[in-house]
Amino acid sequence: MGRKLPPFAAVRAFEAAARHMSFKKAAEELCLSPSAISHQIRALEGHLDTQLFERRGNELSLTLTGHGYAQSLTVFLDGVAESTRSVREAGQRPFRVLCTPGFAARWLVPRLDRLSFGDRVRLRVSEGAPSTDFACNDADVVIQWADDLTPGVRTEPIMESHRYPVISPDLLARMQVRAPEDLLNLTLMHDEVLDAWGEWFEAAGLTPPQMPRGPVFPNCEFATTAAEQGQGVSLAYDAMVRGTLESGRLVRLFDTVTMPVVIYSVAYPEANAGDSMIREFRDWIFAEAAEDIPRLRRVAAAE
Repeated sequence: MGRKLPPFAAVRAFEAAARHMSFKKAAEELCLSPSAISHQIRALEGHLDTQLFERRGNELSLTLTGHGYAQSLTVFLDGVAESTRSVREAGQRPFRVLCTPGFAARWLVPRLDRLSFGDRVRLRVSEGAPSTDFACNDADVVIQWADDLTPGVRTEPIMESHRYPVISPDLLARMQVRAPEDLLNLTLMHDEVLDAWGEWFEAAGLTPPQMPRGPVFPNCEFATTAAEQGQGVSLAYDAMVRGTLESGRLVRLFDTVTMPVVIYSVAYPEANAGDSMIREFRDWIFAEAAEDIPRLRRVAAAE
């Protein structure tokens, strides 16, 4: 059923007159004449079939019904004004995203032109794990590693992935890598966060007596960048290197993969969950991540 609403112009005229207790001041606020205000209020009283003002000569007062109606309309119109302000500011203000350099370069930046306000995104990149202390991090949303929970912060996993070895084409051309055990003779890139070489070797049917030595990086993003530069072999997350593989800057080694884990989540303050830009960014990033799933399946089937 449709809403049975009074004429909006009459509602505005009545609310302004009730707030000022003056037709003249209401007319000045709404850029109308006092007679137009009076006409609108009489039309509203006719629509409601009830009297809203009592008029005694030049004196004006609200009826009991008019007083209650005016109070509810003021709350309603203040809400409309605030919602309108929020939408208008959303079309102007920058949107600040804090994430790691690797996520920004390998996944987020290549897609930003598909976000309706991508030109207003202001990226902040962190040297370590991005902080979800929104009182200090100057961000609207944070793309955080894994899905650790923080009180007062809404955390939603957006991406999970398995891992496999990757190598630069130049290094692959110089080295013989025909079977998983050949990796034991190469430099392996390790990372401090969830290093999974042991898991991968076990999945490949190997239990090396001693893990091959190699540099240890703060996270997998640095390790993958080092592999891209030909320094060794990295255990990369599939979701993060598909573009790099398609460009030919890295080559995947073997079909063996680790078990998938959550690698990134979108986080934002619970208090800001209703913000229009946060909602749109959240929906957009989930849609982009979901689009990758059928694409990855198509590529895997082709392999």
